[in-house]
Amino acid sequence: PADAPLVRLGAERAVVRASVVRENRPVLVEIEVNPGRANRARINRSPVPRAREVLGLLRTVLFAPEDLALVKGDPGERRRFLDDLLVARAPRFAGVRSDYERVLKQRNALLKSAGAKVRSGGGDVATLDVWDAHLARTGAELLAARLELVDALRPLVDKAYDEVSRGKGPTGLDYRSSLESALGDELAGQGVQDRDTLAQAMLEAVRRLRRSELERGVSLVGPHRDDLVLRLGAAPAKGYASHGESWSYALALRLASYDLLRADGGEPVLVLDDVFAELDSDRRERLAARIAPAEQVLITAAVAGDVPGELAGARFDVAAGAARRVR
Repeated sequence: PADAPLVRLGAERAVVRASVVRENRPVLVEIEVNPGRANRARINRSPVPRAREVLGLLRTVLFAPEDLALVKGDPGERRRFLDDLLVARAPRFAGVRSDYERVLKQRNALLKSAGAKVRSGGGDVATLDVWDAHLARTGAELLAARLELVDALRPLVDKAYDEVSRGKGPTGLDYRSSLESALGDELAGQGVQDRDTLAQAMLEAVRRLRRSELERGVSLVGPHRDDLVLRLGAAPAKGYASHGESWSYALALRLASYDLLRADGGEPVLVLDDVFAELDSDRRERLAARIAPAEQVLITAAVAGDVPGELAGARFDVAAGAARRVR
C-alpha cells in the first residue's frame, strides 16, 4: 500500500498529529495511518466519518525531486497535479474526483463484460446508457474545474518561471481534452467551462465511440484521457526543455500553486524537499529570494550548505531515527 512506508518498520500503525491555527483558532488534527486498512482521522480529539474530511484544514505546497515528472512524465502526473490542487483549493472536489473514478471503474467493467457478449453474438448494452450519463455528469464537473484552474494558473506559472530562470520563458499551459474532437475550436480556443455544454459533448462522444469502447473494453473519452501541455517558448517542454529548464518549470508550477492558494486566503505551508541540491547557485539564490517572504517554509537537505544563508531559521539534524535541534 502507498501508506506503508509512513509506518515504522515493525509497527502496526502510525499517527500524524498537528496543531493548526485557522482564523486565529487552534485546531488539533490527527491522522492514523493503517496500512492495508482504512485510515482514520480526528479533529480536536473527535473522530470524523472519513479521513478526507480533514482536507483544507492545513494547506501545503510540496516541491520534491519527483516533481520533475510533471514536465518529463506521462499525462497522469499532470492530471494528478491539477486534481490535487483542485482539492487543496476546494476540498469538495475530493468527492467529485472519487465519484468520477468510481463511475469510470464501473463503466470500464461493464464495457469489458458487454464487449465479450457482443463479440459472441449476444448481449444487451442498454445498461451502458445509464453509466454514460453518470460519466458525462461527473466528468463535466471535473473537466470544467480543471479548465478554470488552468486559466488561473497560466499567468502565475509564467511569472514564477521568469523569477527563477531570469526571463528565459515565456511559458504556456494548454489543456488538451479528449473532447476536442466533439467541441473543436470552441474548446481549444475559448476554454469552454459550462458544465451542461461539456456534459452534453461528453455524452455525444461516448455514444459515437461506443463500438470502439466495446472492442477495447475501456472508456475512451473523459478527464482520465486528458493532458496538460506545458510549453516553453514555441515548443512543448516535454522532450525539448533541458534538465535545468525542466526543473525550473516544475518549480514554477509549485510556486504558482502556492501563489494561487495564498490569493484564495490564508498562508499555505511551503515544503521544499531536498530541492536546492538540484539547482545551480544562481537558481538557488533566486529561489531563496522568492520564498523568503513566505510565512512558513519547511526545507529538507542532505547537506546543510545547500541551503542559502538568507533562509535562516530553526534547524534540526535528523540521524538514526532521532531529530535534534541545533539552531
